[in-house]
Amino acid sequence: MNTSKLPKKIMLRQHEITADFMKIIDQHLDDVLANRVTEMFEIKDIADTIHIHPTHLSNTIKLVTGCSPCSFYEEKIMNIARQQLKETNKPVAAIAGQLTFDPSNFVKFFKRFEGTSPKQYREKEQATQSETEKSEMITI
Repeated sequence: MNTSKLPKKIMLRQHEITADFMKIIDQHLDDVLANRVTEMFEIKDIADTIHIHPTHLSNTIKLVTGCSPCSFYEEKIMNIARQQLKETNKPVAAIAGQLTFDPSNFVKFFKRFEGTSPKQYREKEQATQSETEKSEMITI
């Protein structure tokens, strides 16, 4: 069994690919929110941007982070969705559309990660915020 370490040059390239991937995701999601693009990138689109094969991108991200590239992408989308549901009164369908989802697919996507529907999540967050505001008023 060969237990030799990877050459430093290869390790640096793997970390560079991972950093580029994260930067591209963040930029793309900023573009989606600003309505500069109308479709979500797929892994192959990100790989094309970095000029590598999608399988190499996926394998590298998994090797460096221990997680699949999709898990990072989905988590960032969920963070945006949670923030929109907490901080705005936009209808769920509008948030879904902004994130390039069909409303019913967005509800399924959200529920898969959060365990509750977007509407239920918003109601729970609003109730929590209301309770927090009441307790702050009492202590003042």
